[in-house]
Amino acid sequence: MQFTPFTLNCNGRLLVAEKPLIMGILNATPDSFHAASRIASVQQAVDQAGAMLESGATLLDVGGMSSRPGAELISSAEEIDRVLPVIEAIVAAYPDSYVSVDTIYAATAISSVKAGAAMINDISAGKFDPQLFEVLPQLKVPYVLMHMPGKPSDMQAFTESYGDDVIVAVFDFLAERLIALRESGVKDILVDPGWGFGKSVAQNYEILRNLKAFKQLGVPVFVGISRKSSIWRPLKITAAESLSATSALHLFALQQGASVLRVHDVAEAVQVLKLHELLLAADREKAHTH
Repeated sequence: MQFTPFTLNCNGRLLVAEKPLIMGILNATPDSFHAASRIASVQQAVDQAGAMLESGATLLDVGGMSSRPGAELISSAEEIDRVLPVIEAIVAAYPDSYVSVDTIYAATAISSVKAGAAMINDISAGKFDPQLFEVLPQLKVPYVLMHMPGKPSDMQAFTESYGDDVIVAVFDFLAERLIALRESGVKDILVDPGWGFGKSVAQNYEILRNLKAFKQLGVPVFVGISRKSSIWRPLKITAAESLSATSALHLFALQQGASVLRVHDVAEAVQVLKLHELLLAADREKAHTH
């Protein structure tokens, strides 16, 4: 599937995507599911951010609250304590980088953008903190709108709630929230079908298999599947052992039209992206010769 270039206005800085973007994950959390992505100190975060940028990441996603299945929510004050020093330090060290903050809270979003964050990645689609949608138009940064039923602590109870078609249910939810955001004046929106959030293994693969359906929403499609349990559980391995399997699905996601991949392993994701581009070039070459 040919890639549709897009631009994002990040608080006055224009990010032009001529090819899919890689976002590296930085977890300022003590309990994220993939141990290697947890950062113990601000300096470690800066070092890791530098390595990811060097490897080819365009975006860095800083999160202060784990959203793994069963995780409990923390307060915005605690979240701000975790993410703000990290965002400030990365922006100071790499002023040209694009830092995203992974949050469900308006207060965290406001503080983070003031500190230099260039994007908001919200797993709750604005459902948890009603103030978030209210402040978004003023923040003037792109927003990632994700589908999740319930909240991380109870989302897996919702796998039976989609009726006959999980694709239609997720699509309709995203379409409705997209309209609400547009009406409130938010310009740049990406949609994330929420792989692993309140979905069974079979439902997750149905979403990935039909990812290109979400392109019909007319905005970039954001994909976060890296090392998730729907990859490693069926293979009877651990999250730590799931890099190869993750890479296989990353290639498939790109073929299905993914615009952004949110990943733990940037260098490997960049390799996958290069192979994807070689496959696309082969298509173009063939079209050219016929």
